Order: sequence, then structure tokens, then C-alpha cells
Amino acid sequence: MKEFIVGLSLTLLLVPLAICGFLLLAVYGLSGQLARARASVRALDHFVNASVFNGYAWESVSSHAWREREQKRWARWVIRFADLFQQDHCRRANKREQHVVDLILKKELHAQTIGRRKPPPALKQAPAPEQAQAPKQARASKQALAQKPALAAKQAQAPKPPPSGRL
Repeated sequence: MKEFIVGLSLTLLLVPLAICGFLLLAVYGLSGQLARARASVRALDHFVNASVFNGYAWESVSSHAWREREQKRWARWVIRFADLFQQDHCRRANKREQHVVDLILKKELHAQTIGRRKPPPALKQAPAPEQAQAPKQARASKQALAQKPALAAKQAQAPKPPPSGRL
């Protein structure tokens, strides 16, 4: 529920900004600021992919269409349309973006973050015996290192005994 409320709040905030961004996209394109216009189109492409085509937010419609070309009719339409402007555009887009998709899925960066519940302690796996000993040993060696300067300081401050046998 918390994620829904945060998402709704962000959406209500972002919609006016998205409209402003869309208008600025036209201004950038007409004024010759092509790098900014291209970045805006790419962001819009990712938004449409995530919201309309149920794709990943970090992937373009073209790349998503190439991945889904065997299962989805809309994907074949997108590929045919893109081929009118650039031959093999969707295949190239997928080749460029697939490693990003694989990395994000592997690292689970797409998982819910807001309002995610931590697993109960009983489900956490206990460390192997040799792994459990390693932190204790590391702590003991850190404590020993921390005590060495203190011992050296105490020895320096202690009164030295007079030399024995000679005066």
C-alpha cells in the first residue's frame, strides 16, 4: 500500500512536468538542440514501453519488440514500422540494450524497493561454521591491534627500574 501511495503521489507530480517536457521536446527539436531532443525522445520511448507495452522501464519499445517478435502481434507491427526508417532497427536496438536488461534482472534491480518487507529472521540462512568463526577472528585481531598502541603508551609512561648491579 505504501508503494501505491508513493507511486500515485509521484505520478501526480510528474504528469505536469511530463507535459512541460513534451513541449520542450518540440522546442529543442525546432531550435536545433538535437542532443537534448534525442535524450527526451529516448526517455519518452522508455516511458511508453513501460506503461503501454508492459515492458521494462530501462528498455526501448524497439528492443522490447525484437524480444517479443515471436509471441506478440504488436511487436511485429513495430518492427515493420521501424524498418521503414532504418533496416533492422529493432534487432540493433535489442543487441545494444539486451546486456542492460540481463544485468538488471540478474542483480534484481527491478524489484520493489519502497515498502518492501524484509524476510523474517527464521528464513535467513545460518552461516557455515567456518564463516561464523571468521568474523570472531577478525574482531579479535582488530581488538589486539587497537590495544597495541595503548600498551606501548603505558610502557612509555611507566617508571623505569634503576639498572641493577651498577651505579
